[in-house]
Amino acid sequence: MTRQTWTAFTAALVFVGLSVLLVALPVPYVSWSPASTYNTLGAGADEPSIQVAGTPTFPTSGRLDLTVVSVTTADGRLSLPEALAAYWLPHHDALPRVSVYAPGKSTDEVEREDADLMSTAQDDAVVAALRAAGQPVTALPAVYSVTVGGPAHQKLLPGDLVLRVDGVPTPDREAVSREIQRRQPKDVVRFTVLRQRVETTVDVQTAASSAQDGQPVVGIMLTTGYRYQPRISFDLGQRIGGPSAGLVFALAIYDKITDGPLLDGRHVAGTGTITPNGAVGRIGGIQEKIAGADDAGATAFLVPAGNCGDLSGVRTDMSLVKVGTLQEAITALRTLDTPGGADRLPHC
Repeated sequence: MTRQTWTAFTAALVFVGLSVLLVALPVPYVSWSPASTYNTLGAGADEPSIQVAGTPTFPTSGRLDLTVVSVTTADGRLSLPEALAAYWLPHHDALPRVSVYAPGKSTDEVEREDADLMSTAQDDAVVAALRAAGQPVTALPAVYSVTVGGPAHQKLLPGDLVLRVDGVPTPDREAVSREIQRRQPKDVVRFTVLRQRVETTVDVQTAASSAQDGQPVVGIMLTTGYRYQPRISFDLGQRIGGPSAGLVFALAIYDKITDGPLLDGRHVAGTGTITPNGAVGRIGGIQEKIAGADDAGATAFLVPAGNCGDLSGVRTDMSLVKVGTLQEAITALRTLDTPGGADRLPHC
């Protein structure tokens, strides 16, 4: 074999080896792409079902789609060609992995956090929808977490709504803390809580704080919870995580518990986080979600006001309606039903 032949053979082997490495070695990126939409007013096996009990419900019409993004899983990896394809393909994107998944977190931790965010979005959507419909909602201090091995461990539970401490009404978190601080370490404090809608009393012996001498603690962290009459449950039928469906969930609930169809047969999609007070927040993957809704045949898309600056280069025949609150979204859907209504709405 001549020198030239050996050189060509070696170069070919090096090229093949580098090509294999190029395809096989992962790069620190994840891909985003449009995914299927889900009709929140549907009740089929492949559609989210929202069940309402304890308050009158009314017929709905049309489609109200939540939109999601297909993203590389926490335990998945992209090769360089895949990352480049995601970057260049229309309605796709490649993002640094650290901007999506915090370093050091396991797949189970990521999935749990996504599930928690979705659960919180559902709870906030219920409260926002009930308030928008004029139904009574009472804010109360709620147990957010319980210190393992602390005084309240296995006595108070996350989600308990604190009604009274030693018989004193506690309308907010400050009132709960104030009543605990009136006691001494090793005093027994009686909590009256609402657990799964049933009033329950729980006795907890305080302990001395390790951070502040002489201060009594029970080992709980508090947040704000809500008491209301209706029972509302979600059956998504598939794994969807994150908080971005909050606005659409709130609209679907509102449509079910108020007289007169909100969509009047229209096909509308949207996205956005929601707070219990009805404020709509920005989300990630807005362009991919718009593309998914466009592919599904929606005629209008509700865009969080905070995302309007992210729509550069978006091309769609849908009406992109800007909303900053749940009430603005409700007004927008009603306006769409009137002649020329779409032209009168704020757009991105």
